[in-house]
Amino acid sequence: MNRRTFVLDTNVLLYDPKALEGFENCDLIIPLAVIEELDNMKRLPNDLGRNARLVMRSFDRLKKMCSQMDLVANGSSVEDESGISESVISSNSKMDLVNGVQLNNGSSLRIYSKYKNDINTQFSLDRNIDKNQILLAVQMLVKECPNLTLITKDFAVRLKAQMLGIQSQDYKNTSISHKDVYTGVKSIEVPKKQIDLFLKNEVLDYEDPQMYTNEYCVLNCKDQTQVVGRYDAYQKKLVTLKALPQDLWGIKPRNIQQRCALDLLLKDDVKLVTLVGQAGTGKTLLALACALRKVFDDAQYSKILVSRPIMPLGKDIGFLPGTKEEKLYHWMQPIYDNLEYLCHSSGGEDETQESLRWIKESQKIELEAVTYIRGRTLPNMFIIIDEAQNLTPHEIKTVISRAGEGTKVILAGDSTQIDNPYLDEDTNGLTFAISKFCNNKIFGHMTFDVTERSELSALAATVL
Repeated sequence: MNRRTFVLDTNVLLYDPKALEGFENCDLIIPLAVIEELDNMKRLPNDLGRNARLVMRSFDRLKKMCSQMDLVANGSSVEDESGISESVISSNSKMDLVNGVQLNNGSSLRIYSKYKNDINTQFSLDRNIDKNQILLAVQMLVKECPNLTLITKDFAVRLKAQMLGIQSQDYKNTSISHKDVYTGVKSIEVPKKQIDLFLKNEVLDYEDPQMYTNEYCVLNCKDQTQVVGRYDAYQKKLVTLKALPQDLWGIKPRNIQQRCALDLLLKDDVKLVTLVGQAGTGKTLLALACALRKVFDDAQYSKILVSRPIMPLGKDIGFLPGTKEEKLYHWMQPIYDNLEYLCHSSGGEDETQESLRWIKESQKIELEAVTYIRGRTLPNMFIIIDEAQNLTPHEIKTVISRAGEGTKVILAGDSTQIDNPYLDEDTNGLTFAISKFCNNKIFGHMTFDVTERSELSALAATVL
């Protein structure tokens, strides 16, 4: 089988700064136009600038390592100041990023720059555009590398590549189709005898290689008897759900998915829970109700931390005046709305404002922007990250890795409503987290498909 050759577009490296590590036993080529684009973007004060800097530093470390290995080969002794891991580059490297560097994952890496002086190549696109220069480089490389594929996340570039007869594909190394994510609950038909045995013993021997641990199973029989169990993949058993507290801040589950979600949210040994569903399915409300129960009633956690990414819907209204708390008030208004609803449900209309004031003054609930979580250690907290679909996989990792001892993290969002222009249903951090944590005993997931907010909200979610 011929060795594959891949040319990486700039957006691939900006999306995943560690993309080079994901291509094994192949030839990687970076056009010089990509280096120029990264250099232009490295000063941006956002994640794109950060990722551009990370990629440029990785190239710099490779260059330094090559220089040091070249000196060693000539009999000189040098000190390793590059900071690069020995596992990144092979001892058999050709010592030159332009001619090619052999990596330890079996791949080679080189920077291609010959196309700029070639004026004889027939190329119908404007050469002054960086993206077209990348396509020009690929067109010239195809002559020497027939088995070549351009990797880019830009659909327009893939379309242009097709017009030029160049093979291209999207970068899928860190993505999973949101359609392949398990829903968290499934339904099976069983004899009535098994249901009776399950209700009597509160446990049922059951093995299903297609089910994940902490996935829920609805047992049905012909006489329409129905019971829900939680699957333990390690013990290969179904266990019954624990009874809900009598007072869960005035709310009760309205469907099976909400009942299963409450079971996950109230289980202290499940440290990470993801809730996915369209608007009005109850994701944030259920998470907040369980948080209030665990912190204020059971004292299981010391504090509630609620956070949302600062991602506006539609045109941004610009800078907001005031302190950080005053700025965040507008972003966190949906959280205040849910708090007010729970206070009203649990205490009635007369006590709503008093309960809300008591919660705020208790200093046991903290509202924070995701931006300010980086670098913190958050022990013994009940953390709710709302609108998590607007976070990148790297940001999701940053948030979850902040969890200290005894902390529970809830990620809630709707993968079909993404406001981040650089993410989609398959590449967002919420979908990524579900795909990586599934079948772990401290993880649970639930997908909601029934809108319970109102008849109008359910109709809008269906027809619009």
